Formats: sequence, structure tokens, C-alpha cells
Amino acid sequence: MFTRREYREPRRRRSELSEPYWRQRGWQVSAAFLGVVVLLSGIVALTAGRGTADDRAGAPPSKGPLSGSPAMRDGRPDGCRTDDGGGDVMPTAPPGDVDWRTLGVTRVPVSASAGPTLTQGPVWWCFAHTPAGAVLAAHIIPSHMSESDWRTVAQEQVVPGRGRDLFVFKRSTVRDDAPGGGRDTGSGSRPDTGSGSSSVASYAGFSVPAYSGRAATVELLLKTAQGYATTSVSLRWSGGDWKVQPSDNGALHTPVKAVQGTNGHLLWGV
Repeated sequence: MFTRREYREPRRRRSELSEPYWRQRGWQVSAAFLGVVVLLSGIVALTAGRGTADDRAGAPPSKGPLSGSPAMRDGRPDGCRTDDGGGDVMPTAPPGDVDWRTLGVTRVPVSASAGPTLTQGPVWWCFAHTPAGAVLAAHIIPSHMSESDWRTVAQEQVVPGRGRDLFVFKRSTVRDDAPGGGRDTGSGSRPDTGSGSSSVASYAGFSVPAYSGRAATVELLLKTAQGYATTSVSLRWSGGDWKVQPSDNGALHTPVKAVQGTNGHLLWGV
């Protein structure tokens, strides 16, 4: 016969497992590298209000290469050149020239052929007008949003409209990281998958469920301490480069969900 304590403990564990993933401690830690996962998944109250009004207001975004009406040449902002010879052909493997660079608390893939080929301040831009270019943009742009200069990236690389306005509003309730905390520290061979409190999810692979020259959907495969998970990012070709298309509720990607394996995804091999 169960004692009162023995009866309550399994019940408590069942209650914890039935909670939404974003309220579970393991998911909060493993999804931290995306920044906006915890921001837009209903736990803003954990961090909102810790800063001053000035913290929440933040510095105004600076103008970059994609804001306003940039000078265009052959349909691309001036100075942007990529190899778009692959056209709309879906990738069967990751770009062969991928390198990894630190961005915030994770590492992101970059490619000399698929992009980003240019940087200006916090904006990593000039992605190939191909499925591979969309893939790289889907990894890099959301990863910038945990940085202190996220406003500039949002203005430059998120499609304007109601979705972007809501994202900016929600992101503004969270105090920014220390300036320069996520600057590129050079290239590396693999994402950080260390143990302990510094352990975060890493990019493991991707798929491209939908693509046209004007829009793309990229599914990101994440490797977490609990296994694998996926989330999808929508993009639009706008102003001569790939930009993230937010949802109407201000999310830059779909909710993260656990998956059993890597089937259907191209693996980065790191």
C-alpha cells in the first residue's frame, strides 16, 4: 500500500512531464542558444522587469546594408556577389566549404559559396539565392537575436510587418546580453557541446520542405542533451537577400518539438 508520500511523488513526476516543453528546465537550457525560443514560448515573465526602463527601450537600431533602399546592382545590394548557379536545385548534402563560427552561445555554419559572404556590424548578410543560401540564413539570423545588437539585425534581416513589430515588442521585455558577448571569435571545427551549465543545443542538420526563388521553409535539426529536436524557419527573398519571415504572433520559428532520430535531414557531420 502506498504511503501518502509514495503516492504523491509519481503523480508529481507525471505532472512535470505533462507540462509544455518550454516550462521544463531541460528544454529551457537546451534551447537557450536560439534565444527567441524561451522569449516567445510563454516564459517572458522569468526575465521581464529585471532591467530598468532604459534597458527595455534599448538603443535604436543602426542603419545597415539592407535598410531603406540600398543601391542595387543585378538585383543584389551593391557589393554583394554569390554563386547562384545551382538555381532551385535542392541540396543533397551540406555545402562542401562549411566552416563554424561562434555566435552568442552557439556556433553557426558559414559558407564561402552559400553565405554569408559579407558582414557589416552585427549583420551577417549576402546569402546565395539558392536553397543552400536559405539554409545558412535560417541558421544565422535567428541566432543573432540573443545578442545586444539584435535590434539592428531585426530591422535589417526580418521582413517588416505585424510579425516583426510583435517580435520587437516581446524581445524588448528581456534585458540584453553584455555588449559584444556574441561577437565572432573565429572559426572552429564543431559546435560547442560541452557539459554542465554551459551545455546548449547544437545545430545537427537541416531539411528544406519548401522552396521557390521568392520564399523558403527550412527545418533545423537540433541536438540536445535529451536527444534530437526540430524547429522550422520561414524566409522570404526581399531586397536582394534572404530575410526571416516571422509569424503573425511574432515568432521567428515554429515551436521546438522532440523527434526520435535524424531521418529526413541532411547532417552537418560535426
